[in-house]
Amino acid sequence: MKVILKTDVKGTGKKGDIIEVADGYGKNFLIKKGLADPATASGVNEANQRKAAAEYHKAEEIKAQKAIADALDGQTVVVTIKTGENGKVFGSVTSANVATALKEKGFDIDKKKIRMDSLKTTGIFPVEIRLMEKISAKIKVQVQPQ
Repeated sequence: MKVILKTDVKGTGKKGDIIEVADGYGKNFLIKKGLADPATASGVNEANQRKAAAEYHKAEEIKAQKAIADALDGQTVVVTIKTGENGKVFGSVTSANVATALKEKGFDIDKKKIRMDSLKTTGIFPVEIRLMEKISAKIKVQVQPQ
């Protein structure tokens, strides 16, 4: 029996998959619990269209993230930090500070996507921004005394 899964079923398949299962498993478990629908011609066509639309949207998202990564690559961001008379730094520069500085430059990047250690000295440091899996940009963060 062929069914179209409505949700992810462990050991069976993911949402939207069209799979072949035993008649009893399909009727008595998957369909009865609302995890799947019988695979009719119209249902199969609709599932294929949904899958194609999802692939298209994912490709568009990847294209947009690559454009942002290209624009970000090589940028230098200036972050100021409080220092004492001897040049001793109070506190540290975190990903939230870098995200704020990027926002001022026109890039709306979530602080969770910024991969860096906290910076506790002044200078220029390389920082990686991971926008998506396999899509990242490298920027430089210049830490200056306030």
